[in-house]
Amino acid sequence: MEFHKLRRQQFLTEVSYKEELRFFKEFATPTYLGNLKEIPRDPMDHTINAHSYADESFVTYMLRYTGGESLGSLREDLEHVIFSLEQAARYLREYQDNPTFPPLRFVEKDDYERVLQLIGLCFLLHRRDLLPRVAAIFDPSSAGRDTLYEDLLSYELEGRYETDSWYHEDYRDLINAMYRDTESESISDLKVYLKNWYKYFADAPWHDSQLKIEGDNSAGYFGYWAIEAAAIAYLMEVDDSSFRDQIVYPKDLVDYARLLDDLQSNECTPNKNKGGRVAGGEHCPKSGYWMTPASLGSRQCFSSDELMPIFRNSTYGATIWQWSEVQ
Repeated sequence: MEFHKLRRQQFLTEVSYKEELRFFKEFATPTYLGNLKEIPRDPMDHTINAHSYADESFVTYMLRYTGGESLGSLREDLEHVIFSLEQAARYLREYQDNPTFPPLRFVEKDDYERVLQLIGLCFLLHRRDLLPRVAAIFDPSSAGRDTLYEDLLSYELEGRYETDSWYHEDYRDLINAMYRDTESESISDLKVYLKNWYKYFADAPWHDSQLKIEGDNSAGYFGYWAIEAAAIAYLMEVDDSSFRDQIVYPKDLVDYARLLDDLQSNECTPNKNKGGRVAGGEHCPKSGYWMTPASLGSRQCFSSDELMPIFRNSTYGATIWQWSEVQ
């Protein structure tokens, strides 16, 4: 499929996307990992390289999402992003001689947002198995100090803290959405939060980076996504139809999470399907003809392990391929 149809935000160009991924794979990764294998000349060298590698891992991961990579691949690769943060935390704590020092600091809003995005991705991509590892990274410095962090983790982890304090006032509407008496009130809060999300990060290093993209230079742009809001909409089972078109709302992640819920309730998984249904972006479980209500005239033949297409502009919602009875 053509890149402009695959990308999830229109700002990203194919040239800058491919160049950023090439730089990370061919230069940044070998450099950072190579330096981590060497005996450091300065005790801080390993800390800097591990932190830079963790930052690049997250940025590149989000760039891949923005560029339209399949959610199945991103689901598998989320673990590596968490691992890179674990590694950064280990080196940073050794250097600081402080077992609680975090690789991302909650007092810095851009860092805090990244933590919420990672937690949100764990829920939306059905990688709840990674949440204890995320908590192990940040709990030593931040457990019990922020209501949004605690409330999100409490959807999966037992024994979380109750607190009515939080680090950044810009998240008030998102927090309120979790405590309203009615769904309509929660929806209203989510809409306000999504509308204001971008301006909340006016001081972030990536803010307005889409305006600076030129040629093969991505200018630091890797996508603008309120993943934490999507995670809350999913976890609270909120009707998101009135705000699905907000540019920062990753609606396909919510659709994907709901689809995996449905598949699991039918004792299916996206990569180990009984032959009846499979999500767009996943590998075809068996060769033959498939069809999807997300697009008229969609019936076509796929080979086993071929990636199933996604129809992003479909009014139906998530692309769910169904095995055709006529073969």
